Parts: sequence; C-alpha cells; structure tokens
Amino acid sequence: MKRFKLIAIFVITILVSSPVFSQEAEQSADDLAKQLANPVASLISVPFQNNFDFGLGQNEDGSRYMLNVQPVIPISLNEDWNLISRTILPFVSQNDVFYDGSEETGLADIVQSFFFSPKEPTKGGLIWGAGPVFLLPTATEDFLGADKWGIGPNAVALKVDGQWTYGALANHIWSFAGSGDNDISATFLQPFLTLAKPGGVTYTLASENTQDWKNDYFGGVVGLYAAKVIKINKQLMQFGGGPKVYYGNNPLNPNWGIRVIITALYPK
Repeated sequence: MKRFKLIAIFVITILVSSPVFSQEAEQSADDLAKQLANPVASLISVPFQNNFDFGLGQNEDGSRYMLNVQPVIPISLNEDWNLISRTILPFVSQNDVFYDGSEETGLADIVQSFFFSPKEPTKGGLIWGAGPVFLLPTATEDFLGADKWGIGPNAVALKVDGQWTYGALANHIWSFAGSGDNDISATFLQPFLTLAKPGGVTYTLASENTQDWKNDYFGGVVGLYAAKVIKINKQLMQFGGGPKVYYGNNPLNPNWGIRVIITALYPK
C-alpha cells in the first residue's frame, strides 16, 4: 500500500501542476497527446502500466499488482505503409487469489501484436491497422499463465475528430500447442474515447472486455483516466491514471482497481 500511495500522490501532483511550456513546446505536447490516443501512430513509446486491483478470490480479500511494460515501435515499410509492433510484458505479484494464503510473483504470458497500417488515413478519415497477434507461454509460475501457444487476428480502427479520438481494438486468440490443460479461444475488445485538451492533457474513457468461449466466461473493466505530457530534463513523458471498475462472470475478476501509467516518449 505504501508503494501505491507514493505513486498516486506523485501522479496527482503531476496532473494538477502547470509547468510552463513555450508555444512550440505546448503544440508539441498537444500533438503527442493525440498520437498517444492512436495505437498505430508513428510514435515510439514505452508505457509502464501499473495496475492495483482489489477484491479478488472466493472471499474477495485478494489483491494483485500487475506491471504491463508495453513498448510500441513503428517500422516504416515503404512510402505508404507502417508495421507497428506492440508488446505486452506482464509482471504480476498477487495474494489470496486462488485460495487463502496463495502468493504468486513473476512474469505472466506475453502478448505480441503486429499491425500493418497505412501511413495516411482513408478519404473518410479512418485510421486502421490489422495483422497477427501471438500468445507466448512465458509465465514463470503455473497460476500466472495458460502454458499454451496462441495465435489469431488483430485489428484496430479509429477516427480523430478535432479534440476527440474514438475507436476500438480487437483480437481473437486460439491456442495451437502447449502442455496446459485448457485450450484457448478468447475474444478481446477494447473500445476507447479520448478528449484532448490544451497543454498535452487527455481524458480517456475505455473498457477492456474478454470473452472466454471455452469456459463461457466474460470479464470486463471500464476505466476513466486523465493524463498529461510533460518534459523532465530532455525526456518527454506522459503521466496519467484513474479508477477502474470490473464486471462480468469471470471468477478471477477483481471488484475494483487503480491504474497508473508512466510513458516514455521518443518522437521522430
């Protein structure tokens, strides 16, 4: 809890502070904030997504901390197309989730996505990307992963309308190998809506939903997040966070949580 309080106080301080930008720097912060709302933007970023979740387990007294390291790397293929690599490396520490007294800490399964995306929007302003997604059985403890290799399709579509960015990301993963007991057939859907304000500030409403077709489980979470782009020395960063509420019939769903995101930015 001490670690959570320190991070929360730090992020709140960043969000309510008003660092002085020159006109050029403020415009850059505004542009970067809008690009960060676009999963297939031509922007190298390394988000550190800290998730603090509570109310897990049969008695709802379990807790979980998950750090998702999510490097996003655009690769220019030619004058018209980019390849966007998006990796999710989850590090987990949880207590009393599967049974009272249980404790697991380590790396969970990695999800690797690739999006082939046109460099320019369509005539109607649609920005999109599509490609494969892979599930890698990298979990260091049995309860942190499925011990299955997985593959499937992956797509994102969005539009930018003035200060608003809205769209959705979706994928489906089937398992095809591995020694785990349960096969995987799961659909993920993440709709999002972002409002960009002057000074590199954004407000995002997003949900993350997973349908487990093999076990007939559905689990989702909706969050409201505020974020701000700032410069620390010469490094551009985005700091943000907000509350999360869970829903669905997945027995591993927490009741609620807090998300704190720290993103390092490397514009071209």
